Amino acid sequence: MAKTNALLSAPPYAVEQALKHLGANLRTARVRRGLTLDEVSKKIGAGVRAVTDAENGKASTGVAIYLALLWAYDLLGQFDSVADPTRDAEGVALAKTRERTRARRSRAPDNDF
Repeated sequence: MAKTNALLSAPPYAVEQALKHLGANLRTARVRRGLTLDEVSKKIGAGVRAVTDAENGKASTGVAIYLALLWAYDLLGQFDSVADPTRDAEGVALAKTRERTRARRSRAPDNDF
C-alpha cells in the first residue's frame, strides 16, 4: 500500500489558502495577457494539466511549474523577495540571541619589550 503525503493531501489551512491565492493570481496574469492554457503550457514546456493544477492551487504541483509560470508572465523578478533573509525579522532576532560574545575584551598588543 502506497504511503500518502499528508502535506499534499491535507496541507495546513494557511498553505492551502496561499496556494489558491497564487494560482488565482497566475490565472489572472494569463488571462490579462490573452494567453491560452495551451500557449502557456508550450512556452514553459509542461502539459496543460500542470498549468491548470497550478492555477487551481493544487498542492502537488511542483514549484518549478509555479516559477516557470511567473517567468512566462515576466513576473519572476518579484520572487526575489520571497524568504529574503534581510526581511526576516524573527530570524534576525533569533540569530542575535545566539551570537557568541567574548568573555573578555581583547587588549591591544603591548609594545613594551
